[in-house]
Amino acid sequence: MRRALFLDRDGIVNIDHGYVHRPDQVAFVPGIFVLCRQAAARGLLLVVVTNQSGIGRGLYTEDDFHALMRWMGERFAHEGVPLHAVEYCPDHPQHGIGRYRRETPRRKPGPGMLLDAATAHGIALGASLMLGDKASDMQAALAAGIGTRILASEDAAEVAKVPAGTLVLPSVAAVAAWFAGTA
Repeated sequence: MRRALFLDRDGIVNIDHGYVHRPDQVAFVPGIFVLCRQAAARGLLLVVVTNQSGIGRGLYTEDDFHALMRWMGERFAHEGVPLHAVEYCPDHPQHGIGRYRRETPRRKPGPGMLLDAATAHGIALGASLMLGDKASDMQAALAAGIGTRILASEDAAEVAKVPAGTLVLPSVAAVAAWFAGTA
């Protein structure tokens, strides 16, 4: 079994400007490539797990999402840290349109994307890490049995909602510094 660093996208990989779906909207979060190089050097797979309700809301298409993720994948590869996989959930139980309006365990805080990635890629969840900026990321990680949960946020409301045992740091750069010290 392999280990992974699961990454939320908006707010962790890229600055969350709301419904980011084109390369010209992307600004990478400071420290993300440093952290990912450290993780890759330790043999961790890099797996993005992201709710994408903008698809379900009709703001952009699944093709738009895939095109952006191909572009992001190229940027990560250029930085020496290829993304191993991307899991996404376009559904929203209230605001989804048509087939996208539904409850699904794949939508965080459900653990479905994490469980599906583990099955597809032979990932040992208990030995893996989840990095997110929302309590729902940490709730999904706990439900999936991920061993290390890290919230990168200074938002007091999000910090207050995380499950016990979650490491809380103020930024992705702070997570990279912490990770460097755990070698």
